[in-house]
Amino acid sequence: MTKTELNKFKKILETRLEELERIVRNRDAITIEKSADALDEVQHAAERELAIRNLDRESNMLRNVRSALRRIEDGSFGTCLHCEEEISPKRIAAVPWAAYCIQCQEQADRNIAEGNEMLDDMLVNAA
Repeated sequence: MTKTELNKFKKILETRLEELERIVRNRDAITIEKSADALDEVQHAAERELAIRNLDRESNMLRNVRSALRRIEDGSFGTCLHCEEEISPKRIAAVPWAAYCIQCQEQADRNIAEGNEMLDDMLVNAA
């Protein structure tokens, strides 16, 4: 990967990092609100659950973006953390924070779907 390409991805990742940090800091949606109406309580709880899931997803994305920026700095950006093969340029262009090649990511996704998180834990620990 050329220096120009790395700089382009670094700029994209830094922009995404700023967006995610702003989103993660805003936790107003997860505050617990009390209501006299039981139906309102249920609705608030459902909205809070959705906000918590979104916050969790954004927090995971933030970790992935930070990890990608560290990989740019240490020179391992664009290399799969599991099999150490080059991640395809199309995948990097689509998902600049990708830590795994398509095959390793698919295997990790299958393991999660099957409830076997051992490989996924190994992949996460490698990051």
